[in-house]
This record gives sequence, C-alpha cells and structure tokens, in this order.
Amino acid sequence: MLKNKLKLARFNNLKLMQFALLMSVLNFLFFHLPFYTYVVNNVDYKRLNGIIIIISLIILMLVANAFVFYLFLFLSRVVGKFLLVVIFILNAIALYFVNTYHVIIDGIMMGNVLNTDYGEASSFFSIKLIVYIIVLGILPSIYIIKAKIITVTLKRFLTTSSLALLFMIIIAFLNASNWLWIDKNSKQLGGLAMPWCYFVNTGIHYVRQHDKNKKEILLPTATIKDTEKAVVVLVIGESARRENFSLYGYSRNTNPLLSQTPNLFHFDATSCATYTTAGVKCILEHTHTDELYEILPNYLYRNNVEVIWRTTNWGEPPVHIQNYQNKDALMRDCKGDSCNYDGVLLNGLKEQIAASKKNKILVVLHTSTSHGPTYSKKYPAQFETFKPVCNSVELGNCSKEELINAYDNTIVYTDYLLHDIIEDLKQLSGYKSTMIFVSDHGESLGEKNLYMHGVPLSIAPKEQYEIPFIVWVSDSSRQLKPNKDLTQNYVFHSVLNFLSIQSPIYDEKMNIFKN
Repeated sequence: MLKNKLKLARFNNLKLMQFALLMSVLNFLFFHLPFYTYVVNNVDYKRLNGIIIIISLIILMLVANAFVFYLFLFLSRVVGKFLLVVIFILNAIALYFVNTYHVIIDGIMMGNVLNTDYGEASSFFSIKLIVYIIVLGILPSIYIIKAKIITVTLKRFLTTSSLALLFMIIIAFLNASNWLWIDKNSKQLGGLAMPWCYFVNTGIHYVRQHDKNKKEILLPTATIKDTEKAVVVLVIGESARRENFSLYGYSRNTNPLLSQTPNLFHFDATSCATYTTAGVKCILEHTHTDELYEILPNYLYRNNVEVIWRTTNWGEPPVHIQNYQNKDALMRDCKGDSCNYDGVLLNGLKEQIAASKKNKILVVLHTSTSHGPTYSKKYPAQFETFKPVCNSVELGNCSKEELINAYDNTIVYTDYLLHDIIEDLKQLSGYKSTMIFVSDHGESLGEKNLYMHGVPLSIAPKEQYEIPFIVWVSDSSRQLKPNKDLTQNYVFHSVLNFLSIQSPIYDEKMNIFKN
C-alpha cells in the first residue's frame, strides 16, 4: 500500500520537463492515429527510407509538442495548464470529426467551423461526441489540473530548450532527402497534427478573411436596356451533387416533376470549391477570383434592379440590399409544415414579386436542403420516397442504402421546390421569367470512405465538385445555347443577359441564353 502511494506521489510530482513530455506522449497516443495512418498509407514502410520517415515524424511530434508545452508551463504554470486543458478538449472534438467524417482540418475546414451557425452545429451532436470529450478531454484535464509540477531554474530551462531546438534541427536536416515528400503531403499532414491543425489553420483562415474582406471592389456602372418586365429566380442549392439527379441519368427517379416540365434544360457543371462560402461567392461573382468584387445582388441593386434575397442558410458574401430575409423573418408570416423546411422560402414569394414596382427583378433563394449529416430532417415526411433512411449524425454507422436513401429524398424535395417555383412564375402575367438552379458544391456519401464535403479541391473526389445546373424559361421567352460544361461564374453573365443589363464587365462567352 505504501509502495503504491509512493509511486502515485512520484507520478503527481513531476519535474517540468517530465510533465511536458508526459503531456506530449498522451497527446501523441490519444490523438494521432489518423495522422500516422495517413503516413503509413503514403510511404513505402517496407523500405528503409519509409521507416526513417515514420520514426522521424514520431520523434519530431513528441519533441516539438513537449517543447511548446514546456515553454508555456515555464512562463506560467496556470496559463500552461489552462492551455493544456483547452488543447485536450479541442483535440477530442477534432478527433471525433476526423474519425467520423474523415475530414482534414485545414484552413478551409476551419472557415467552415467558424462560419457554422448554431442550427447547423447542433445537427452534429451525438452521444459518441460526448464520450470523446469525456474520455479524451475531461478525464486527462482533471489530472492536468491536479498534477503538482516541480519548478526548474531559468538556467535549466534555457539549457533544455536549446538542446530540444538543436535536436529538432538535426532531425530535420537528416531528413533533407524527404523534404519533397513532406511538402507534397503538407496539407494532409498539417490538417491531422493535433493541436496545430486547428490553431494554425484558424490563424490562416483569419488572415485570408482579412485579405478578402477588404473594401468591396465596385464593378463598372450598368444600364438597363429596355422596359420589358423580366424576373430571374436564382436558387442556390446546398450540397446537391449532380449524379443523384435523374435528369442526369441517375437510375432512381429523384426528379419526378422536373422530368415532366417543358422548357427545362440541364447542363453539366463544376463548382469552384467544395465548401459553402467559396461556392456561393463563385456563383455570385463575375469571375473566379480571390478578390472581393461586387457580387451580383449588390451590383444589380445599385443599378436600379429589384433584388430579393431569401435564405435558410449562411455563408454568402456581404449582401447590401433592402429586401434581405433570413429564416426567422420568413417564418413570422408562414403557416404549415413546409415552414419548418426550405418550403418557407416560397411563402408569399409570388405576391412579393408581383408587388414590385420595378420591371427587372432578381430573386435569390439560398437553400439548405441537402446539407448533412441530418439529411432525413431536411424534408417533410411525405417526401420520404426511399426507405429505410439514415437517422444518425454518424454517417459511417449507417448502411450505404440508408445513407443514399436519406440523401436521395432531399433531391426529391428539391425537385418539388423547383417545380413549385416554376408554377409560381407561370402565374406571373406580363413577365418573361427564368429559374436557374445551381449548387454551391457536391457531397460525398461514403465513396473512398469520405463523407459530406470540404476536401481541398485539388484532391477532392468528383462527387464534391460535380454539380447540377438546371434552367427553366417561360414559354418562348428565350432559347439556350447548346452548352455542355459550365462553371458557377456563368450565372452572373446569364442573369445580366436575361434582364437586359448592359455592362462593361459582361462576358458573352459566359452567357447561357441565345440573343
């Protein structure tokens, strides 16, 4: 009994470097299986060089993290412990998402996290997430808080730190021949190394946002060429992938209404990105760029076009118009089951268009219909065409059939919403009208063991960037060019053409309508 107490006392009374090393080892053991799984899968571990890469990365990971922990704990025991508690809890959450959805926590993914609203964030809640937080986050945190650490002198600190830095430099230079491999795989490695994947990439995200959120670059002034009444309804889809639309040859009939609709056209298209903020920006801008140019609704509103924006989603660039309505505003005057879904976007829309005193109208409907992981909660019960469905937020726990069924039902509901919009437009007498549906990006449903979206475009599977581009025009109002492959930027120029807007920025090559 006395022996056990003495061992426990030694474990609770560690020198500063010993405690930092212990924390680094726990961090390594608890949170880096995905990191080293990636490494092993991408090196030839049967050859000496592959073994050297694996061993070197293990040593560097342990020493580098111990060095940083040591530094913070020496500067302030309280702050150091607080940071370790935060790191273990955040690591647990990050690991849950990496293991459950097979994401890479890069700058783009951190942008998705930081821009997620409460409703979307709550859809990821699960018992498994709580278990991760308790077992891998809270329990180690209790020890961290209670542990007694033996202080060291400044001289010992400087000596230990210098040796650790020198050791890491030596290891790095001994691996000079492997720098090319590390550079090639840096995005994946940096997106799986805890806790630096979210700390560093959060900083990268805000640097990018600062650059992008500089003052909006105004486009040249536009003019309206005629007084003919015209309305465009632009529907921005959410996570709608092309291959699950029967309009594009999918074996299931997910478009029972649109497939029977005259004057409907569909084109192959690709998205500029695999996440919402960049995808929506690309749909609304005149060219694919990192600069913050004036987006379509702002541009048209400034040039005397009636612009209406309705949304149940988030992530669009700043919208500077008068008629901007989010879900809360739309639900105030909405009655019925559809108000709990994207059907709320259509409530009173026809009347709002008809009440406009302007001849040119752009309506933007930003939907959330196919956003995971809770696909089965994105549509009313009567649209559950395919059964059984996946009801879990942990998509890997569902069978492939259940997951596909739930997702396909969101496409059936999308089909209904688009058809309903078309029917409303048909009833607007005196207008030439068109509906354009373009998704912000696609979606992975377990292919290559990937779920949802957000994989960097350079390595993303086609399911995450091949999107539908569907167009309806009122009887004989316009003909369409025989385009095959489109990008999201075609939207900007096509809307200008349909509304007879003359602009120096207009590009006829990116217009889908015949003149």
